[in-house]
Amino acid sequence: MEASVRKLFARYESAFNRALGGDIDMDAVAALYAPEFIAASPAGVMAGKNDDRLKEVMAQGYARYRAIGTKDMRIRNVRVSPMDGHHCVAHVAWTAIYAREDRPDVAIDFDVHYFVQKLDGEPKVFGWVSGDEQALLRKHGIT
Repeated sequence: MEASVRKLFARYESAFNRALGGDIDMDAVAALYAPEFIAASPAGVMAGKNDDRLKEVMAQGYARYRAIGTKDMRIRNVRVSPMDGHHCVAHVAWTAIYAREDRPDVAIDFDVHYFVQKLDGEPKVFGWVSGDEQALLRKHGIT
């Protein structure tokens, strides 16, 4: 499972960076996720479906990232913690690079913990836990 999860996040990173460049393939993005998912952060817990609304929200998210100067999302490391033969937690260490008009680029490191399920074929993200993204951006003078 570990090799297929690493490939999943290589696709995730690639799709994210293409979207930052304006080349959004929402079908490719949606293919990374299970039919239903959960998300938790300091803002609360939400559940959603992998449908047209997800694609719309993701497109808006990419537009926001571009608007605040996000120019690159890089995976520093993926650590996989198996739960059983079909599930794992992928602890993904990211670095986001932000362009600044009047200053050097800013690199911000953060982690997201993704719940991944592999049933038939490719693994899919069915949930994630993240920190306070807005507080982290404010801390670095982004937004």
